[in-house]
Amino acid sequence: MKALILAGGYGTRLRPLTLTQPKPLVEFANKPMILHQIEALSSVGVDTVILAVSYKKEQLESEILKHTEKLGVKIIFSVEETPLDTAGPLALARRYLNDGESFFVLNSDVICDFNFQAMIAFHRSHGKEGTIAVTQVNEPSKYGVVVFKKETGEIEKFVEKPQEYVGNKINAGMYILNSSVLDRIEVKPTSMEKEIFPEMCQTSNLYAFVLKGYWMDVGQPRDFLKGTQLYLDNQKSAIPSTSTNLIHPVMIHESVKIPSKCCIGPHVVIAENVILEEGVRIKNSTILPNTILRQHSFISTSIIGRKCTIGQWARVENTSVIGDEVVIKDEIYLNGALVCNNKTISENVLEPKVVM
Repeated sequence: MKALILAGGYGTRLRPLTLTQPKPLVEFANKPMILHQIEALSSVGVDTVILAVSYKKEQLESEILKHTEKLGVKIIFSVEETPLDTAGPLALARRYLNDGESFFVLNSDVICDFNFQAMIAFHRSHGKEGTIAVTQVNEPSKYGVVVFKKETGEIEKFVEKPQEYVGNKINAGMYILNSSVLDRIEVKPTSMEKEIFPEMCQTSNLYAFVLKGYWMDVGQPRDFLKGTQLYLDNQKSAIPSTSTNLIHPVMIHESVKIPSKCCIGPHVVIAENVILEEGVRIKNSTILPNTILRQHSFISTSIIGRKCTIGQWARVENTSVIGDEVVIKDEIYLNGALVCNNKTISENVLEPKVVM
């Protein structure tokens, strides 16, 4: 099988982390976000992955090729010169996909159990043009709800942000499509969700596959942190440590040394070459590579970018996102701050705001 991953967006919701690199390369659980998907696809026999790219395409191409050589997956880059929404990229990549076989389509910021083998079996069982993975949410009124027949999975309609309850399953951003779907799409800005899928519903050609396990679109900071929590909670290979300064689950790169008086966790990811000094406290947060946390700094429910320095007794919390190469001075308090790259912060930020 082949797969196409939609990786051309600007990642505006995840700024400032995406100001210096495309969103698919942002490290989630210590590897580029998109690599989680490529590894999962490879594990079910996908041997060719087309990346629909645009923003910072050269950087994306250079980095992805480093990681995928060992997976034995062929990577093809399909470049959008102008934004083509979510369906147009399929038409642009038609020459790679139009071989009579079904193929995967994924949004690049989805993290889940990736139960692709069961999804393939379901798609083959109904024999129609398309399968959408759907997932259950607690507040369906915030999303577009997929209404389908529970007995067969046949999708009847889509209801955008319903004010009355019509169901609690939403589009999970992962599809299997037959190559015949390409005949429905032109190389122009076209929405898969608003134009192509409703058209397929009218001819009973679209089915819903209900995902089991966790799922999260990690394209914005709050969901990135929630997705990290779900991911760590579901790592079956994690072995709890007897160390009193680690509260599991945590993921800490082997290059990182944990001082005896630190307290790390739960739900913490620390990337390579991060330096922790005595007394550091971190919980529900991600620390990206080559950052320094000085003595007694406190990080909670936040993302700290690359090559940052967090000062002594500094406190960063409430879904703060710190860009690359930021210096936060000693004893500074940041509450929900989005700090752009290369800034030096010497005054408190007492309420959520962007620091340019």
